[in-house]
Amino acid sequence: MSAVNNQSSNSSSRKSILIVGGVILIGALALFAYLMWYVSPDEYIERVKVIAVTEAGCIAETFDGFAVNIGDCKVQQGEYVNALIDKKVKERAAAMNPTN
Repeated sequence: MSAVNNQSSNSSSRKSILIVGGVILIGALALFAYLMWYVSPDEYIERVKVIAVTEAGCIAETFDGFAVNIGDCKVQQGEYVNALIDKKVKERAAAMNPTN
């Protein structure tokens, strides 16, 4: 007969597996929340002036002075079009340029 009880080791390993699983789940939920809140686009339609037509798409200027790539377009330079603009791109550009 052994003086060591083997059943406490079995429940201890279950608890540690649940703790590790919980930490992984919390980390995954935090990453998902970050991606949904800070990285996902916030798009709206804005009237912009096309300032250049390039191979990468049309470069347009918004009324508040930001240059954005609106993708492929069939207009000439200087024309106004309604385009889908990502608000977060403008916010990031403003954060990178403190002179505005």
